[in-house]
Amino acid sequence: MTLETILPPERVLYDVPGGSKKRVLEFFSTFIAQNTPSLDSQEVFSRLIGRERLGSTGIGNGVAIPHARSPHCIAPIAGFLKLAEPVDFDAIDGDPVDLVFVLLVPEEADDTHLALLGQVATIMNEADMRLQLRKSTSQRELLELITSKIREKSAH
Repeated sequence: MTLETILPPERVLYDVPGGSKKRVLEFFSTFIAQNTPSLDSQEVFSRLIGRERLGSTGIGNGVAIPHARSPHCIAPIAGFLKLAEPVDFDAIDGDPVDLVFVLLVPEEADDTHLALLGQVATIMNEADMRLQLRKSTSQRELLELITSKIREKSAH
């Protein structure tokens, strides 16, 4: 299972209204529940917020990787949001976040979700990649950047 298989084009979102960490997570929870009948937006939101309470998923450099397990999640689900304006995410480095990669995995997920998180972190840790994502001006551009980077990484 690769990131590409769990991140369909319609889940790469451009110019998402930010406001706050809570609003971003609410937005994603509502969005994902509308697209995935087995998921409930409140349940997804409470799991993502619950994970944030353990420690911020803001990994630094304006990037956050909120993630959670869900009993209603049949297979891993990913979403990517480029925020219209950065929000405070209580990130490790204190910088506001504008690139958000969300990952939901089944309750009994094992090493698979750790591998997926690792793939996301590897991609998002590249300064050049972050710069390109921030410079992108459309959903299509964002999608092409992410997809080509995922393919490049999985080819290694």
